Amino acid sequence: MTIKTSVTRRSLLKTAGAAALAAPLYSKSALASSGEINILMWSDYLPPAFLEAFQAETGIKVNYTGIGSNEEIINKMKATKGQGFDIVSPTNNRSLQWGPLELLQPFDLNKVALDKVNPSMSKIGTDAWNFGDAGAHWLPHIWGTEGIAYRTDKWLPAGDAPSYGDVWSEENAGKTMGRAHSMMLGAGLYMEASGQMDAGSVWAAYNDEDTMRKVWGQIADWCVERKSRIKLIWNDADTQKNGLLNEGVVVGQTWDGPPLALKSAGEPVHYQAPVEGAMAWVDGMSMPIGAKNIDQIYAFIDFAYGKEAAGVAIDSHGYNSPVLGADTFSGDVYKKNFAEAYPGDSLANLNPWPAEAPWYADVRTEFVNKFKSA
Repeated sequence: MTIKTSVTRRSLLKTAGAAALAAPLYSKSALASSGEINILMWSDYLPPAFLEAFQAETGIKVNYTGIGSNEEIINKMKATKGQGFDIVSPTNNRSLQWGPLELLQPFDLNKVALDKVNPSMSKIGTDAWNFGDAGAHWLPHIWGTEGIAYRTDKWLPAGDAPSYGDVWSEENAGKTMGRAHSMMLGAGLYMEASGQMDAGSVWAAYNDEDTMRKVWGQIADWCVERKSRIKLIWNDADTQKNGLLNEGVVVGQTWDGPPLALKSAGEPVHYQAPVEGAMAWVDGMSMPIGAKNIDQIYAFIDFAYGKEAAGVAIDSHGYNSPVLGADTFSGDVYKKNFAEAYPGDSLANLNPWPAEAPWYADVRTEFVNKFKSA
């Protein structure tokens, strides 16, 4: 079950109500000043200005491979047995899938300035990603949400906020998009809110396979019946942007970053937390067992945890940073977009994405394939 707490933007980005972690034994002079680093990360997380500034400061070249899903990261690491990359970017709720794979190695936290980041987010690494009590195998990098984006020149929600149900409505048939598995979860939340499914069912499905099959069986049947209303299934940030700009999509269930980047560029696009609550996630940095460029890894983390570098990055990609004070280096457009995306008590109603056991991911794939092939 999701635990919702009262939280403000200040507490979320600054203290989050958690105790501050002790500053590590850390020396900037020990960082690398040359070489290269191989990074497998979400396709829009490292803007050109960020990469250029990092190379100018450190002399390190970044070989950046963009991805669009956690499955891509996991499958690539399994295929290469943890070789080929120095940093990968799992989402916080995938710890139960990564632990048994033994494809990651722990960070030396004496080389990481954890006091620079939101302590509740760094605690995810020291708790959920402390595999075998060997230490944190994950560090926070980018956080955001999944909610509703729409074209303000073509559609407006009926009330103060949109709903996951707007993606599936007859009114918007043939003009909507989403990512299959999360769009189906959003449909479940809408079914609960509209009385078509018992309250709490979506979160109870994470507890055991029998409950999950019952709940997702209902969700899949409901979604299959309405599949013809969906125009586009997206799989990465560019697909989301293209759908809103060029593919006739009016309403979509999306990440926050892509539509907010379009909004910042002056496009008639808005993103907002839906009435059922936006899904919240934190994408991190992890070090595969085959990582070769160790000094360069810690140099990258040090740069990424700088307030100015993080603030400039969030201005570009539209997501949010766990770095304390990063928003003070972002522009007025970012601040305005954030306030409009999460009005009222939206931040208090965020749904943290629960940890997914391997069985959950496998069974969900069955229902997603049923929906896609219908």
